[in-house]
Amino acid sequence: MKKISLPLLAMLIAVTVTLSIFFIIPVPPTRGFVTLAEVGIYTTSLLFGGVPGMIVGAASGGLIDLISGYPEWALFSIIIHGLQGYITGRLAKKAFKGSDMTGLALGSIVMVVGYFFAGWFLFGLGSGLASIVGNIVQNGFGIIVTLPVVKGLARFQGIRKDRVS
Repeated sequence: MKKISLPLLAMLIAVTVTLSIFFIIPVPPTRGFVTLAEVGIYTTSLLFGGVPGMIVGAASGGLIDLISGYPEWALFSIIIHGLQGYITGRLAKKAFKGSDMTGLALGSIVMVVGYFFAGWFLFGLGSGLASIVGNIVQNGFGIIVTLPVVKGLARFQGIRKDRVS
């Protein structure tokens, strides 16, 4: 894992929360919403690894829920987005071709499955099932936006130089 400073982590969390708050799309059947949180989580995970990805995922996931008026989701978001960031970052650091995409795919699966079970626990099976499509779309869009962002940021000194898939 690359060393990452606390102020940089704080800025990544702030950018992720801000980006997500500005682009909230409510999903009434799930009593939740979709956001652009994946862009911040995946960018951090790909550039800096699993632990920073976990910190940004957990902190931003919880803060987004609390700020946007969905406190019942906060604990689940902390766990789910934390795992999503960690798994994505750990796999992206592997030295095989396509490891970034493998990390992104497995991170997305963790998020979709995690929110399915969280929705089921909070509001019933219907809510869990209703969350699947929206979360798949949210992750797909997040990946599409993340890849060029990571490629652009990787050019700066001090940011990941080993590879950008």
